Formats: sequence, structure tokens, C-alpha cells
Amino acid sequence: MGKESDSNTKNGAGEFKLVGFNNFVRSNPRSDRFTVLRFHHIEFWCTDATNTARRFSWGLGMPIVLKSDLSTGNLSHASYLLRSGRLNFLFTAPYSPTLAASSDNAKSTASIPTLDHSACRAFAASHGLAVRSIALEVQDAAQAYSVSLAHGAKPSAPPIPLSSDGAVIAEVQLYGDVVLRYVSFGNPSRDPDGFLPGFEKMEGTASYADLDFGIRRLDHAVGNVHELAPMVEYVKGFTGFHEFAEFTAEDVGTNESGLNSMVLASNDEMVLLPMNEPVFGTKRKSQIQTYLEHNEGPGVQHLALASEDIFRTLREMRQRSGVGGFEFMPSPPPTYYQNLKNRAAGVLSDEQIKECEKLGILVDRDDQGTLLQIFTKPVGDRPTLFIEIIQRVGCMLKDDEGKEYQKGGCGGFGKGNFSELFKSIEEYEKTLEAKSIADPAAGAA
Repeated sequence: MGKESDSNTKNGAGEFKLVGFNNFVRSNPRSDRFTVLRFHHIEFWCTDATNTARRFSWGLGMPIVLKSDLSTGNLSHASYLLRSGRLNFLFTAPYSPTLAASSDNAKSTASIPTLDHSACRAFAASHGLAVRSIALEVQDAAQAYSVSLAHGAKPSAPPIPLSSDGAVIAEVQLYGDVVLRYVSFGNPSRDPDGFLPGFEKMEGTASYADLDFGIRRLDHAVGNVHELAPMVEYVKGFTGFHEFAEFTAEDVGTNESGLNSMVLASNDEMVLLPMNEPVFGTKRKSQIQTYLEHNEGPGVQHLALASEDIFRTLREMRQRSGVGGFEFMPSPPPTYYQNLKNRAAGVLSDEQIKECEKLGILVDRDDQGTLLQIFTKPVGDRPTLFIEIIQRVGCMLKDDEGKEYQKGGCGGFGKGNFSELFKSIEEYEKTLEAKSIADPAAGAA
């Protein structure tokens, strides 16, 4: 049975049409509706922030640098911040619901005032370990919130001042139970090593302070949704973000399954928000559909973390795969690396290609640069959220001050590797299916 890409989907705004990777014309209208500075942090809601934060710290080489918990006077929730370069991961879990309900003090001591206890517990029960907030640092959070609502965004939390020096937080709904969080700081001379008011430095974690595997920032955060068309129009509508890239099942699927995808970008194209939808009519169920079922709806599928040296990052991460770190999807067959010289000519040395094969790194390129990437297996119990480690090569530009920087999205998103990724996921899902359909009587014998 052939793929049905559902690339022509109508919604209330008119006709939405995916034209496919080869026909997509890249342009940047610089249409943001408010000033977006960068990704600020990713917040995970969980039931045990202490141990979850430590697992990610160990597995990704991100020291726990700040905390907000009982020891800092926070009676509402425990939150721990991991940092590597400009990448901030925040892990939050609520304290006792009885204490929260009986104490007026609990809410007032929260460092993340948008946290709702019942919503947090329901979120964890519904989604397992998952991303709650994609936080953007913007010039003015209150303005970003009001402009977003004026252009169709659904409210989640109105602007809340966090301190007397002008720090503000606000949230709008993104997809599913995920929110887009706006953070702004009125004091431009604030401590660059700080995070949000109410957090204190971790003490007594010297052994973790030296952790550094070379991860430097969040490159993109990918969401899975039921229908791509209305969600793209919704997010474009209230942010003004522009279409940066797109893929259809014909571009990136296998003969068994596939997806449709659209990448939205901010003006400087450093905030990238890809979104995927499942396709139907394929031999196997789309991995996106599998995600939606296990996640109980839309959510963040994976986070792409940019490394300054992916070989170093992968050597460190793989050493910890079996001792509390993260496991990786199966590597492609040797023929993939035998053909890699043609795809990476002039970019990677023979020694680096051998290292790619040893570590299982995939390589792709577009008309502008080269992308090195690898994917972990799901990070929690469910086959939902996973991590991508990437390094982009090329596309170096200079700003007005003559400082070099890399163009956002350089090297693309691994179009040439999607089929390899899909095959790995398909094989992984087949192992789960084999267990689930095994003869129960044989298992009991």
C-alpha cells in the first residue's frame, strides 16, 4: 500500500499545502511579532526532580548549578537547573499536595509561579517524563504575551513579575499540554550566570561541577501533533515565525512508514520549532502516531542539542550508556559509512569518517553546510521523548561587529538520514511488539 502524505490539508485559514523538500523555496521575511532573543530553557515536569536531574546531569555532562527547593525556602516545588554552555534544562516536581492546599505560604514561595500542583500531577500521570515548557527569552514578556493573544494564542499564564528589577514570566499554550514560556529581564546588567529569581547555587557538588561533554545550546525542539496544518497556522499566527524547511513522507519516509514535517523559525533563525504529523496508509503505523498514543496526545518528541565537538560528546555519553546514562539507536550498516566519503567530501577526514562509524554518527548536508547527528533511545519508560546530539559544520558569517557566528539551521535537519532513523525506530518498535504478542502461556511456564 502506498503512502498517503495528507500534504493538502484545509483549515479555517484556507489551504495549507506542503510542496516537499525539493520544491520548498527558503526565504526569511523577518516577520516576528515581538523581539525574540534566544531559547532560554526547557522545563521538564516530573514526579521526582532530584533523581531525574541527576540522571540527565550524568548522562549529558550538564552539572546541576542552581536549585529552588525546601532548602531555599520553596515549599511549593523542587526545581533543579542543569547547564552546559547556553543550554538550560530545568527539572520540576511538586511537593505534597496536602501541604500546598493547606498552606498559603506554599504558593508564595514558588520560584516558578506558573506551576499548578494538580496540573503538574495530571501531566506526569498522562505523559510520563516529558517537556512542559519551551522557554524563550524575549525583550518584553508582557508585550509578547499580549501580542500573542491578540493574534490567536490561547492563554496559559498571564505576565507575572518575578522580581523588583523587572524579570517577568508569561505563558501561552503551544500544542497538547506544552506551553511556550516568555521570559524577560528588565535589568540588562543582571548576572549573566543567573537564571530566574528564587534560585540559589548548588553547594557540595564539586564532583559534578567538572562535567562537560561539549554540549553548548539547544538547536531545535520538535513537537508531534495530530494535524500539522492547523498547528502551523496557529503558531505562525501568534509568533510571526516563518517557514524555514519542510518534509513530506516522500522526502523522508521508508517503504514502511513516514511523516510530514514543517520547521518554523524566528527572525535570526536560531529559535527553530519543527512539528511533525503522522501519515496513514503505510505498511506500519507511523512512529508519530505511536508517540501520540503513548504520550496521550501532542507533545515534544525530541530536543536537538548542539555540541562543539560531537566526537568528544559521543565518547563521553557512550561510556555512560550502561551505567545511568542514555542508550542510542542502533547504528546504520557498514555500507552507510562506505558511501559516506561521497556525501562528506572535503568536510570530514578519513579518520573522522572512521570515528563516525565507531560512534554511530550520521552525516548529511544541504546546499549550505554539513550536519552530524545521532539519536538516543527514548529517555523514559514510554517510547516518546528522546535526545538528538548534533554538530553543524559551515555557514560561518560575521555580525556588524565583525564577530563570527554560525547561521541557524546550517546543514539542514538530516533529510538524507531520516530513512536510517526510521529503520532504527521501526526495528526498536518491532522488538517491543514481539514481546507484547508472545504467547502468555509460554511466559508462565
